[in-house]
Amino acid sequence: MGETEFRLLQRQLALQPFESLLDVGCGTGWFTRRFAAGNGWYVTGLDNDHERLGFARKHGRNERYRKGDARVLRYADASIDCVVSVAALCFIDDWRRALSEMARVARRRVVVGLLNRHSLLWREKGRGGGTGAYQGAHWHGADEIHAAMAALPLANIQVSTALFLPGASPLARACERCLPNSLPWGGFLVASADKT
Repeated sequence: MGETEFRLLQRQLALQPFESLLDVGCGTGWFTRRFAAGNGWYVTGLDNDHERLGFARKHGRNERYRKGDARVLRYADASIDCVVSVAALCFIDDWRRALSEMARVARRRVVVGLLNRHSLLWREKGRGGGTGAYQGAHWHGADEIHAAMAALPLANIQVSTALFLPGASPLARACERCLPNSLPWGGFLVASADKT
């Protein structure tokens, strides 16, 4: 289902050729590599975990990777065209500070992918503190992320969702093709905004 998330993020980013993109909390670089693959974008992945960055660098192609803290981005104001974060804010205690930093360094657009607390995925994986890879995650609501973005120098905030049914069953894949991303209960919540 990673492709579903990637397509939604890519659509919301609306990157132009040769623009720069910072992937905050890139982990092993799966999305970073996808963003960098043949699109003419200058992509950098940032994470604070040495082992994950090692994996990302080993499997990387055209993208760069840097070690860093999402809450204190070592970039100048408005120095990167677009800034994205895929689920990393769900695992950062002070996620609002990280979002503020993303808005500070973005020149044109900010996009975040989050776990949606108003979803079947939350009912299956998020209740009671979460299970497996979801353990300890903060599950966001659309109103919560919209309000957080509205408090920053961001405008034209849009919220979309995907992954309406947990798992990768044929039924789940069919739902992804048929249901519009404007429905509020997909497990993957994407919020995007323009820098003002």
